Amino acid sequence: MPARVSCGALRATDEGTAAQLCGWVNRRRDHGGLIFVDVRDRDGITQIVFDPSAACFAAAEHLRNEDVLRVAGAVRRRPAGTENERLPTGEIEVAVDELEILNRSQVPPFAVNSDDPVDENLRLEYRYLDLRRARMQENLRVRHRIIKALRDFFDERGFLEIETPMLMKSTPEGARDYLVPSRIYPGAFYALPQSPQLLKQILMIAGFGRYMQIARCMRDEDQRADRQPEFTQLDVELSFCTQEEVLETMESAMRYVWRRALGIEVGDFPRLTHRESLARYGLDKPDLRFGLELAEVGSIFAETDFGVFRAVAQGGGAIVALRYPGGAALSRRDFDALTETAKQYGGKGMVWIALSGGAPKSPAAKFLTESNVEALRTAVAAEIGDAILLFADERAIAYAVAGKMRNEVGERCKLRATDVFAFAWVTDFPYLEIDETTGVPAPAHHPFTSPAPGDWELIDRAPMEMRAQHYDLVLNGYELGSGSIRIHKPDQQRRIFEMLGMSPAEVEERFGFFMRALDYGAPPHGGMALGIDRIAMLACGEETIREVIAFPKNQVARDVMMNAPSRIPDQLVHEVHLGLLPSARAHDS
Repeated sequence: MPARVSCGALRATDEGTAAQLCGWVNRRRDHGGLIFVDVRDRDGITQIVFDPSAACFAAAEHLRNEDVLRVAGAVRRRPAGTENERLPTGEIEVAVDELEILNRSQVPPFAVNSDDPVDENLRLEYRYLDLRRARMQENLRVRHRIIKALRDFFDERGFLEIETPMLMKSTPEGARDYLVPSRIYPGAFYALPQSPQLLKQILMIAGFGRYMQIARCMRDEDQRADRQPEFTQLDVELSFCTQEEVLETMESAMRYVWRRALGIEVGDFPRLTHRESLARYGLDKPDLRFGLELAEVGSIFAETDFGVFRAVAQGGGAIVALRYPGGAALSRRDFDALTETAKQYGGKGMVWIALSGGAPKSPAAKFLTESNVEALRTAVAAEIGDAILLFADERAIAYAVAGKMRNEVGERCKLRATDVFAFAWVTDFPYLEIDETTGVPAPAHHPFTSPAPGDWELIDRAPMEMRAQHYDLVLNGYELGSGSIRIHKPDQQRRIFEMLGMSPAEVEERFGFFMRALDYGAPPHGGMALGIDRIAMLACGEETIREVIAFPKNQVARDVMMNAPSRIPDQLVHEVHLGLLPSARAHDS
């Protein structure tokens, strides 16, 4: 047979040559005695033709989709008018004179040669078929280019890629660890890494200066569209750096990736403080593909007869307004549905005002004067034909609900274009936040983050007012990742642990190895981690990271292809010195 080429390689310039192709039957068609087959591999599709005079014609009559072939024949131009402009190989075809059927396929449970919607669990169960589809193959190609570009970028700038272990000590970082029992040390456990955080800081203490890693991480937490039990992140750390240097490095990396992997030049990366982001957009991961900035309008209602809003305004709460472009055309039923959505986002409700040209329509119309309405219009830059949505609650809740509703309005009004990439930095986060589970203060990032310059003095008298040298990179309403300048002085690190209520014995048990490392001359350092899965998801215009991961878990953290997690033989359970509770055995049966 002639030399093998990929199914995406042949062009009109190859006319008259002989070629060998290997791949899968993408589609088969019988036309007037000729059999046409589209053969597919990861690089593309080539049309092959079986003439009735060919010795292999009879075998070609029985080909089915997804059969695996090796063919050889002459490359020729397609007849005039039959070219396929949608394919790079669309000017040519291969006239087959040799056919070898390498394997037969059963009838697939869904069409591999189309992108028609298929139940996700069925796709994941037959992932090896789903991954043959053009969309999935392109997504993984983009992911590959992103990772390669990242490695190239950091290699060119003197960063070393250093692997950190997958079996390590449990040092919880905000989520549950996945634990691995030890056979050699009964009753002892390794943990799978939630991140290489402490290890990359130790690499800075060890003098490596510039580190990066494409790191696999695991967190035992509830699933959602942009989250998986195991994920991949870009991990970066620098010594002797400022926050500005870290931001410039990571911003340059993203520009490089978008240019090299996608052929796109991205615009400016605006910077917002955490407080500014909440005030303008309601969230600390704002979607900047569209405007619709929020406005605090409590002063407008402070002296009105609208009792509920007046009470909120006078009681220290917030009344937040949001413009809905073209919203005056919505029906009362539409506004009722929007109100229910606001409740699902944690609000008590929503008040709307429709600006249709005459008197404004609103459930609160009788409480509003003409000057009140005009002031509201001015606050959110609303026009005739728009609607104004109002949210009244405790300040944090009102802004959070308004921010989520801003995204909802952006989606409904088709303002969130998938081909626009709006990066932003969010800085100056609070050092502490109230943990929703325990109700006590906890680090907003992690306890190794350095407080902002000048804020150490607040640690005793007003710790909740401390700001952190912590920064997030945001893209299209998603947090791509977080970073910080780290604490490098052991006495300051011990003071932070003390502030968090950790005893010296607890610090020694959990972080003793790290504290000893700090005692041996740790340089100032800082870094960041970015989620590769989220980057790929947004670059590919997908809505979940499962579409850019070869073998993801489903929405309830199960691998339905391999049926994992699953029971293991009792002998293996006993070898690692474990026993299953009766409830676990009953659940399994």
